[in-house]
Amino acid sequence: MASKFFKFILLPLFAFLLLRLVFWFATFPNPDEAYYWLWGQHPAFSYYDHPPLQAWVQGLFTAAFGRSAFTLRLPNVISNGVFFYTYYQITRYLYGEHDRYSLWLVVTLVLASPLYFLFLALAWHDHLLITLSLVSAYLFIRFLDGYLANGKGKSWRLYGASVAIGLAGLCKYTAVFVALGFAATVVSDQRLHPLLRDRRIYLAVAIATSAILPILLWNYTNDFQSFRYYFDRSLNTTGFRFQFAEPLKFLLFSVLMLSPVNCWAIFQILIRRQKAEGRGQKVFESYPTNTSDSVYQTVALWVFGISTITLTAISLVYTALYYWNILAYLLLFPLLPTVFIKRRQKAGGRGQKVLTGKDRDFKDEGISPSSHLRRSSLLLSGQLYGLLFAVLLVVNYSILPLASLVSKEADPESRMLFGWKDVAAVVSKQAAQLGDEPLLVTTDYRSASALAYQLKNRNVIAIADRIDQFDFWYNHDKFSTKDVLILSDDWHPVTPKLLSQFQQTSAPITVPVTRFGIWIKDYYVMKAINIGI
Repeated sequence: MASKFFKFILLPLFAFLLLRLVFWFATFPNPDEAYYWLWGQHPAFSYYDHPPLQAWVQGLFTAAFGRSAFTLRLPNVISNGVFFYTYYQITRYLYGEHDRYSLWLVVTLVLASPLYFLFLALAWHDHLLITLSLVSAYLFIRFLDGYLANGKGKSWRLYGASVAIGLAGLCKYTAVFVALGFAATVVSDQRLHPLLRDRRIYLAVAIATSAILPILLWNYTNDFQSFRYYFDRSLNTTGFRFQFAEPLKFLLFSVLMLSPVNCWAIFQILIRRQKAEGRGQKVFESYPTNTSDSVYQTVALWVFGISTITLTAISLVYTALYYWNILAYLLLFPLLPTVFIKRRQKAGGRGQKVLTGKDRDFKDEGISPSSHLRRSSLLLSGQLYGLLFAVLLVVNYSILPLASLVSKEADPESRMLFGWKDVAAVVSKQAAQLGDEPLLVTTDYRSASALAYQLKNRNVIAIADRIDQFDFWYNHDKFSTKDVLILSDDWHPVTPKLLSQFQQTSAPITVPVTRFGIWIKDYYVMKAINIGI
């Protein structure tokens, strides 16, 4: 099996890791990565768009190591290490300490999912969200299994799970789906009902919910702007109406981004569980370790079901984005090796051969001589699907926005990763001519964040129609007497309303951005004198 495994698993895994390293250390920040980096340069209890943990981490790492692409994505390197180490612990727990292949299969299936390749790579809130949620789920499952085994369970695992899920909530509010999955497991399993009288559970709930205190404090002092933003974003406030196409769109994008092969394998797990329950068998009966009474699948399916059903329901009245459901699949990945690896059942069972001689040596190492990789063509298709996405992502973000080959307008966000050295050079030259550190203003939060990152200047601001974090940083009194440099582009041009704030403006200087002779976009730098905002 080893040679096949190397061909179908380890070679694609090496390619994924190489692409990830290129992206991490050779790619200019995505506009939102720069935006969250800038948050870290403005320490606060929380922020308008999201909870604060990612910003706090970026602020600490920048203070310790300076601003660089390495520093920006170093938290991703660490969180990825913790994330896959947790999968290592889970696969050892499910398949035994000597299992050689399950972990590497899980890692490759995760990386072959465009959803996880992308969101584990970007320095957004999601890499911390999914890592902390997975750690919390693993610790909670081990606590519940321990409780079922001895009536107690190890308290440190319960409290560790509560700390981790609380910190996940400081990344994104969708962490609540994991917490609800925990609660549903305890309520639905009669064996766990005595836990409802255990004060440790309520102390753990208190620990987890205490994490939202910084968010509550920020909202209280800022007219609950963040909560209002999410309420308006999650509900159709223009009038109630069903949008039957939106659930189909949500589910279709979820399948494509999770990977059709991964979705098929998850479907097989669901069917297998249903058949096992129909026959009155234990769900883990076919697993090679003593996890027949584990709540693992119960927790996994509750988290998956609650998150997926809730977001599908939301999509009926509002747009639900596929990546909001990123936590739903975390605990399902470690179950997928049973779909792709055929193992001999435990020796001595009904209809099973007792291993002797050389075969026993294999068994002692956790490798049955009859184990083999199955559905290899399907598995290879999934790896090629994921690799194609990963290659296109790295090319699009690191080398050339692919949309520029076919259109001058498509995918404006990817185009914003290029040309910032040239833009910063022009802005710096014009700022020097104005003197007295003019205020640097852009027309969108993306360009403001990228310019601030390139110039290492935390005081760049955006003045735009939409509300964003810059509205909470803008100080009218501080900047009302300064001259201004305005950076704009065709995606977010300077508005007449903004120009009317000034007594005099210069003709814009065009900064064309090209790559390999291919035009990507134009930026415009304009001087504005005697601000009167």
